[in-house]
Amino acid sequence: MPKKIAIVEDEAELASLLEYNLRRSGYEPKVFPGVKGTLKGLEQYKPDLVLLDVMLPEMDGFELCRQIRQSTAVGRIPILFLTARADEVDRVLGLEIGGDDYMTKPFSPRELVARVKAHLRRGDMDTDQGVVEIGPFRLDQGARRVFQAERELELTSTEFNLLEFFLTHPGRAHSRDQLLESVWGAQRYVTPRTVDVHVRRLRERIEKEPENPRYITTVRGFGYRFEEEAASGPEQ
Repeated sequence: MPKKIAIVEDEAELASLLEYNLRRSGYEPKVFPGVKGTLKGLEQYKPDLVLLDVMLPEMDGFELCRQIRQSTAVGRIPILFLTARADEVDRVLGLEIGGDDYMTKPFSPRELVARVKAHLRRGDMDTDQGVVEIGPFRLDQGARRVFQAERELELTSTEFNLLEFFLTHPGRAHSRDQLLESVWGAQRYVTPRTVDVHVRRLRERIEKEPENPRYITTVRGFGYRFEEEAASGPEQ
């Protein structure tokens, strides 16, 4: 079955171009104009990835992203922002509220398809289907589910991939570039700042005090480390 891609875009010409290139690449795209009721439509369609414009006619794309992340039906799917808003503050905001990637207009259709493939391929990787257990964390790689002290964590695709990497490589310091290479892959289209944003989001999911993290600590001037000894100790 071809992967389903939702295109939330109100510019008809651009939406048609995206639809054409995605269908040509073997995907099943569907256009949503970004009006009220879009979230319900996405929940019914259940896409494998969402291409989301920021400036929509009846809603803000950032707000729709927040709504998607709160949905039990589509809350974990990758979201790739497509927008003319190129300021860093908008890019960071898009990632902080749950976006997995951010492209500014105008962009190359070939690059867009490459990013879509990279995100979907990352979600489909099944070379290791084991269960990883460290302290209160239990991560099922095959089912792509993770629990902390018996509580299932609601993570986005990228958050899951990042936590999976930390849990399978505990106790070692990793630079931002190493994390980009390992989590986002060789065909990554993100910057080291992206790592900081996603680490901050992940801390908010697993740390009792995100500003004073116990598990994912900062290695100054280098990157991050998952503290195996902290995870092995009692929950605080």
